[in-house]
Amino acid sequence: MKKLALCLALAVSALSAPACWAEEAKNYVEPPIVHPAFGTVRIVVPVTTSDPSLWKFKMATIDNAIQGIAKWGGKPDIKIVLYGSGVDLLRSDDVAVRKMISQIRAAGVRVLVCNNSLRHMDIDYRTLAGVTAADVVPSGFLEVAWLQQAQGYSVDPLN
Repeated sequence: MKKLALCLALAVSALSAPACWAEEAKNYVEPPIVHPAFGTVRIVVPVTTSDPSLWKFKMATIDNAIQGIAKWGGKPDIKIVLYGSGVDLLRSDDVAVRKMISQIRAAGVRVLVCNNSLRHMDIDYRTLAGVTAADVVPSGFLEVAWLQQAQGYSVDPLN
């Protein structure tokens, strides 16, 4: 348990999760898991930080979820909602971040952007990587609440 806690702490602080997990995997044995099919899994992932290590961790988690849902008989319905400094995700020069965004979008993940944040940060939505007018929502904070309450999405608690 201590190793897992250390691994997660390193993952959040330095995005070393894949390497850390690979070290742990040398002793891993796949258990015979029996689980019902997932069906459609609705997840909303709010992003309100400008921390690239957290962005990468969230995108890796989303990728793992997409793979797991597919493996266990399901269909992902995942939305990322960027507001506050989370909007900077789509202005990042980090090649790894841009690649991950492209990959998760290609897998069907919607990336939504808060119009209130755009206005307060004085950003033209057309300057953000891959964003169209259809990706802009009135309020990121309210979008997350609406998706959870009215549309049945689960909210990723790590933000």
